[in-house]
Amino acid sequence: MNSGLTHNAPDVEFDLAQLHSSSLYNADLAPVGAAQRKWGLLSFAALWVSMSACIPTYMLASSLIGGGMNWSQAIGTIFLGNLIVVLPMILNAHAGTKYGIPFPVFCRASFGTAGANVPAMLRAFVACGWFGIQTWIGGNAIYKILAVFVPSLASGSTDNLLGITGAQFACFLFFWAINMAVIWRGIDTIRVLLNIKAPLLIALGLLLLWWAYRSAGGFGPILSQPSAFDAGQPKAGQFWAFFFPALTGMVGFWATLSLNIPDFSRYAYTQRDQALGQLVGLPTTMALYSFIGVAVTSATTIIYGTTIWDPVDVLTRFTNPVLLVVAMLALCIATLATNIAANVVSPANDFAHLAPKKISFRTGGLVTGVIGIAMMPWKLVADPNGYIFVWLIAYSALLGPIGGVMIADYFVVRRTQLSVADLYRTDGAYRYTGGFSLVALAALVLGIAPSLPGFLATVKLIDGTHVPAALLSLYNYAWFVGFALAFAAYVALRKLAPRA
Repeated sequence: MNSGLTHNAPDVEFDLAQLHSSSLYNADLAPVGAAQRKWGLLSFAALWVSMSACIPTYMLASSLIGGGMNWSQAIGTIFLGNLIVVLPMILNAHAGTKYGIPFPVFCRASFGTAGANVPAMLRAFVACGWFGIQTWIGGNAIYKILAVFVPSLASGSTDNLLGITGAQFACFLFFWAINMAVIWRGIDTIRVLLNIKAPLLIALGLLLLWWAYRSAGGFGPILSQPSAFDAGQPKAGQFWAFFFPALTGMVGFWATLSLNIPDFSRYAYTQRDQALGQLVGLPTTMALYSFIGVAVTSATTIIYGTTIWDPVDVLTRFTNPVLLVVAMLALCIATLATNIAANVVSPANDFAHLAPKKISFRTGGLVTGVIGIAMMPWKLVADPNGYIFVWLIAYSALLGPIGGVMIADYFVVRRTQLSVADLYRTDGAYRYTGGFSLVALAALVLGIAPSLPGFLATVKLIDGTHVPAALLSLYNYAWFVGFALAFAAYVALRKLAPRA
């Protein structure tokens, strides 16, 4: 058993028995005890295999290849980005495993008991966007496969307020309802779902890879096409200008989970389980599943005479009804498991943190679902270029600085020592100034500020020609710049104003 848990569990239970009446406490946000620690190394590896083996990962390399990379450059960029992001993920997971606390409660140590709502809400609204995207992907998979059996479904009009057909929206809502039903059943249902999905999706991906290789007599032209950045090619000499924003986007893909990983690591047996499980599970699965996407897509060019990046579109080309139904169920389970674990657990806790006595984990999950619909996710993923350079990079500019503050506070300032009881007290050690840590908020703003001009120019809210090029280019490194600046600013400001 984890030594941190053994040391802390008696004190936590004793202190929390006196804190049930605190406005900062509810059963969902309370530290977990030894009896709830059921996640070992394989559970964390399965968590990342399950979350990484999904349709967005399958299609991730397409944006990089579309931008000019060859397949090996694209897969290498994906692997490197995930190798980088797993490091802050393991570090932030440490507090969850040691103290059994979820992400928003962990934020109280650095941002204050009230100020913790700032990073929690920033993380929550990003998760709502991702929840909507994954729900749209799952619902659209159901729609496309149903349209094979009922062709009239494909003829609906998109000339309406939503911009999608009624059948598409109905399938979206159906898949949304399944997501809500799972979250209502709780965290153990999620763990079981992830353990089912992990081997299922790896097997499905490898089968698809085998089919593509056999049918095409190889993997086709995409794996042999040169990089557009090579000498004599259309974008010769421009590789690094594309690589760094692409790498930032790859880091941004899981920057969300690098913050709220305590929501899962609080259930770990030991620190070794969470650290090795994540290190083994995340970078390798992301690279493998992205390669499957590239290889199968390359083969479709030979098999069908057109390049098909969406695996759902590939599957709809099959005519065997049994195969189509099995594929639809597998894709739904895959998307469901990823969506619940990655995009509902955290915002459910984050919204509960706003008013712990009034909002439960289940209610927070329902709020997430409603906001996910309102964001009209089909519009977020309509443009592959905007997907990387607006969506992924933009929110990494927010989440990088939050990670910098949290890691600086926990490892540099506090040396991993927290008073768990004070995390649940409005008048405890983490009250700071009226519940807000001015130092953390200042460091957060300083970390976000350098990327703001580049973001505004990217979304055409300002004229980029009037902004120095060097300042605009910082946006391409948003997560890295934000993390480093917020980390350094927090450490420096905490020394100058230890109580602020």
